[in-house]
Amino acid sequence: MGCLLVLFAFISPRLALFALFLFSDLLSRAFDSWFVPFLGFFLLPWTTLAYAVMWSSSHRVDGFEWFIVILAFVIDLGSYASRGRAQRANA
Repeated sequence: MGCLLVLFAFISPRLALFALFLFSDLLSRAFDSWFVPFLGFFLLPWTTLAYAVMWSSSHRVDGFEWFIVILAFVIDLGSYASRGRAQRANA
């Protein structure tokens, strides 16, 4: 399942989150409620995916794992910034 999840993540992080939701209980174990992964699916998919995967290694996020989550957050913000820049260039 891990290799398939990585392939889905390279295609789309939302596809990987959906596969995790269907075939695993990782999202429900990593997050206390259904609302945070649901919101993360639409707003910050890379961050949600990174937090869930980092949480699965030791049932918490510590040290270098936070770096991975923050890097995913920066990637999410970068996608929003590049989308806005492209819209301004086309206008």
